[in-house]
Amino acid sequence: MLRTPAHDTRLRILEWLKDPAAHFPPRHGTDLLADGVPGDAVAAKLGLPGPVTDTHLALLTALGLLRSRRIDGRVHYRRDEVRVAEVARMFEKGW
Repeated sequence: MLRTPAHDTRLRILEWLKDPAAHFPPRHGTDLLADGVPGDAVAAKLGLPGPVTDTHLALLTALGLLRSRRIDGRVHYRRDEVRVAEVARMFEKGW
């Protein structure tokens, strides 16, 4: 699922969420690393409509690469580093 025409977008999202403070502005009252990044901030950085970005985020979440959490009515996303490492190992082994 990561090897589709949209895979570059998904890989960029994963890369940005690896170090969210370097890629997203701070949000009052939230810790980007611990709480995650709001979906609308990801959409703004991508320059894509919210529903398109939500589709990418939902797929990454379904694959277990992202964890989502609702904070103040907004869904925040952060990487699941354990799962990302597992998937990386599978690709290294020629999966």
